[in-house]
Amino acid sequence: MRIRTMEVWKYISLSVLGMLGASGTILADTFFVSNRLGPTGLAALNIAISIFGLLNGVGILFGMGGATRYAILKSRSQEKQADSAFTLSLLCALGVGAGFLLLGLFGTSNLARALGASGDLLPLCSTYLRTVLCFAPFFIANHFFMALIRNDGNPKLAMCAMVSGSLANIILDYLFLYPMHLGIFGAALATGLSPLIGLAISSLHGLTKRNQFHLTWVSFRCSHLRAITSLGLSSFVNELSSSIVLVVFNLLLLNAAGTIGVAAYGIVANLALVVLAVFTGIAQGLQPLLSRSYGTGHTQEARSLLRKGQLCALLVGIVVWAASALWAPALAALFNSAGDPLLQTLAEEGLVLYFGGFLFLGYNYMSAAFLSATERGRSAFWISLFRGCVGITVSACLMARFWGVTGIWLSFPVVELGTLLLSWALQRPRTTPADSTCAAPLPTSR
Repeated sequence: MRIRTMEVWKYISLSVLGMLGASGTILADTFFVSNRLGPTGLAALNIAISIFGLLNGVGILFGMGGATRYAILKSRSQEKQADSAFTLSLLCALGVGAGFLLLGLFGTSNLARALGASGDLLPLCSTYLRTVLCFAPFFIANHFFMALIRNDGNPKLAMCAMVSGSLANIILDYLFLYPMHLGIFGAALATGLSPLIGLAISSLHGLTKRNQFHLTWVSFRCSHLRAITSLGLSSFVNELSSSIVLVVFNLLLLNAAGTIGVAAYGIVANLALVVLAVFTGIAQGLQPLLSRSYGTGHTQEARSLLRKGQLCALLVGIVVWAASALWAPALAALFNSAGDPLLQTLAEEGLVLYFGGFLFLGYNYMSAAFLSATERGRSAFWISLFRGCVGITVSACLMARFWGVTGIWLSFPVVELGTLLLSWALQRPRTTPADSTCAAPLPTSR
């Protein structure tokens, strides 16, 4: 069955709204902490929230990987194999979540130091990390089921679950930080409770008997796991890259401009997370449709969907950069209740320069999503690895050495432009799926 234009925009719009809801969780923390605890609290929060890229990434790794494989198999009427893909990816996601829970109970002080916290920032970072990691299984499960529900034909419920969790977090942030005076622990607790709300909403998909995925017995093999994770690997690296960028930039700005530099990056980074949520929403919204088109052999339709997604992402990038250039002073002041002039100056410069990267980032996200959804996971992985790990780390370190803080801000758009050229080369049509990493059969039920 051919995919209608209205269906495309329905999936994109609902996915974007859902991801905006998820990003609102961190933005609410940033707003309330900056106004309640000042630059020191904001700097500590910005160091600690790098853990969310890893948590979200794991949820998306198994969620998008399992969901993509599930959608392809369902479109081919391979019901048992589809249920096996769902079961194996869920078990792996929960297992990794349990590992993060143990880290939260026993290793947060060392983790905070590794992320760059010291002095007055260390106890604040440790408290935030310990609290959030205790909820790690729920964060991962929430992202996992969002991807599955979208691929199971219910994108509206996935959006409602994300938005409901975010709204609950905003309300709890206010209650815990102001009337109850719980400090940064309150901000972390509010954030940790938000995925529980999302999971409660998601459960309606099963309670109303709309779900088509079911648990089944599976035999574990490395090839089975690789067949799933290779499809979600690029999305995982995209999420992980936000953590890597946060850590690298925090360390560089701490050296170049001290705590105020890290606080300024906290403003830039958390507003950037909202924009990233839009691009992620576009990519994840199109993924079920791309997988369906590819699974049924409509490759030209899949490419048409890719072009629509790239055009949408380009328009978003232009609007975002123009808005950052026009309203940088007002945006920076929103998180600078103390009126610190250095914080204001650094944040304004960062918003204008750093946000230039969004002119190119949407194209890169869509290219990686297309390659993953069409079983070219290796190419998608190289795109994500370059932009999120290797390229940004090398570029930021080199440009910081020669141009200081300005060089740090500019390293992001420079790397995204370079990634665009790589994406353009890798997404060209191939005569054979030579780089497919998903040839291994999935486990079947016993």
